[in-house]
Amino acid sequence: MDLSTTYLGLKLRTPLVPSAAAPLTEEIDNLKRMEDAGAAAVVLHSLFEEQLRAERLELAHQLTAGTDSFAESLTYFPEPNDFKVGPETYLEHIRKAKELVKIPVIASLNGSSAGGWTDYARQMQQAGADALELNIYHIPTDPNVTSAEVEQTYIDILKAVKSAVTIPVAVKLSPFFSNLANMAQRLDAAGADGLVLFNRFYQPDIKLETLEVEPNILLSTPMAMRLPLRWIAILHGRLHASLAGTSGIHRATDVVKMLMVGASVTQLCSVLLRHGVERLTAIERELGEWMEQHEYDSVAQLQGSLSQKNCPDPSAFERAQYMRALSTYQPA
Repeated sequence: MDLSTTYLGLKLRTPLVPSAAAPLTEEIDNLKRMEDAGAAAVVLHSLFEEQLRAERLELAHQLTAGTDSFAESLTYFPEPNDFKVGPETYLEHIRKAKELVKIPVIASLNGSSAGGWTDYARQMQQAGADALELNIYHIPTDPNVTSAEVEQTYIDILKAVKSAVTIPVAVKLSPFFSNLANMAQRLDAAGADGLVLFNRFYQPDIKLETLEVEPNILLSTPMAMRLPLRWIAILHGRLHASLAGTSGIHRATDVVKMLMVGASVTQLCSVLLRHGVERLTAIERELGEWMEQHEYDSVAQLQGSLSQKNCPDPSAFERAQYMRALSTYQPA
């Protein structure tokens, strides 16, 4: 049974890749535990643009200004003392990780503007990162900024980073584009080695007892995988970039579905936070058992077999399926 796959040009033992979450990847010993449990690669937690800007300008207030603009910062950016991994420490974390584990280590940068990324991207490569994931998230609140300008920011960031490094670069996207297929095509043309679909953004809540806006962290459920599943199916075969499925992947059957629509790898986070990194071992075993029962010899045989390009009914991923679903639903 061949469970190997290729992602970002990297040959991986399986398609199971723990993804960027500080509780999982911030502790160096956890990386070894994940490798031992079967992780084929690991995506480190993000280094934030604000951290780079604060170090570069030495402005502590940049870390205390509230913002809703960045995915992993929840609804505000933490106090300076809350940062366990600053820029220099992050680079050292990469070095230690490369000494400790044999699997590929993918570094992550999180931000929303083109400036300040390239130097650290280069330093991450020098520290030993095998690839880089750009975790771009921007909420445009200026009504005078057009969608074209927002999209161009993504392209500019990617091009700037690609010009600074030679390691593969993936872009982690949100689904909030007027034409995601066009945006994916533009990023592909701009040199993205991979696209990660999709980022989950924690939305603010209001604490009524104190009348404060507060973070609201909800781990994903398998239901969340349907959106990336649809778009990976649509994009498979249309791009040169590798496709990674993330959000809602909790079971071996979830992995199978993502592979069938065209994902090269599946990124796992919430399931490992809930059940521990040892859950990787069970998912890999169950994946192999499912493939054996259904007479698949390799992951390559699965990949893209039910993408929009290859499935018997391509309209199933588009509007026709919406109408079909409404007509077949039976209320209680």
